[in-house]
Amino acid sequence: MTRPRDKKMSIDDVVASLESGMTIGIGGWGPRRKPMALVRALYRSDLTDLHVVSWGGADVGLLARAGKIRRLTYAFVSLDTVPLEPNFQRARQNGTIPEVVELDEGMFQTGLRAAAQRLPFLPMRAGLGSDVMLNNPQLATVTSPYADADGAREELVAVPALRLDAALVHLNRADAHGNATYLGPDPYFDDLFAMAADKTYLSVEEVVDTAGLTVDTPVQRLLLSRMMVDGVVEAPNGAHFTSCVPDYERDERFQKAYAAAAGGPDEDWQAFHDRFLSGDETAYQAAVTAFREEQG
Repeated sequence: MTRPRDKKMSIDDVVASLESGMTIGIGGWGPRRKPMALVRALYRSDLTDLHVVSWGGADVGLLARAGKIRRLTYAFVSLDTVPLEPNFQRARQNGTIPEVVELDEGMFQTGLRAAAQRLPFLPMRAGLGSDVMLNNPQLATVTSPYADADGAREELVAVPALRLDAALVHLNRADAHGNATYLGPDPYFDDLFAMAADKTYLSVEEVVDTAGLTVDTPVQRLLLSRMMVDGVVEAPNGAHFTSCVPDYERDERFQKAYAAAAGGPDEDWQAFHDRFLSGDETAYQAAVTAFREEQG
């Protein structure tokens, strides 16, 4: 009997498998369980001209600051305690993201569902009569082929599929084959990102034996199967500074420092970049540890 293959990769392996011009979906939700170690590697890379699809947080902010994004499809970009991600705000004000598509959160989810089902679109009511349609004139409507009790045929929004070349997601635990579980309160639609993508790269806090995935954990929290995953990266603290509960909460002090640098003059951001983002992931984690020690 053939055993499932070992899909463990390094962060650099993941970036090497990506190409400029790709459509990349980034899982998580705002400042929650973002695959930040992978995002930081993208930030440092030579990749450009990306179409980023995200319920955005610092992932979008970092890639926007680095000039990586040609097109952005998003429902929001927020750090919660910082309502508007400052690097994203800067990019929007300066017009450095050439194309933007802002969708209602439900429309965004529906677009992923359409892609997951390999459909060109799915119909829904959200967006009708709203500025979403005005600001995105490329969005079309479709008339239902089925009449209601009064004989009327309803007009619906035809939400286009958000097909992804690659998805990047972060979960709590996985085995070497790509089976993965979340331990926190919410899956954040990471399974939809995986199913909407041609390739899915998963970072986790810890790679464990397959049997260990269900130790003290309900089977229902197994979110991704190995059939959905192409690469597994063990990246402890890899969602920092976003949360990855129950492993750790959001690092509010660090987020505050990030937001201050992003919203300040260029020299402030350069200093932040030089300290935290100029090296590899090991250097980043060491710099974060030193920052925490300074903060007491």
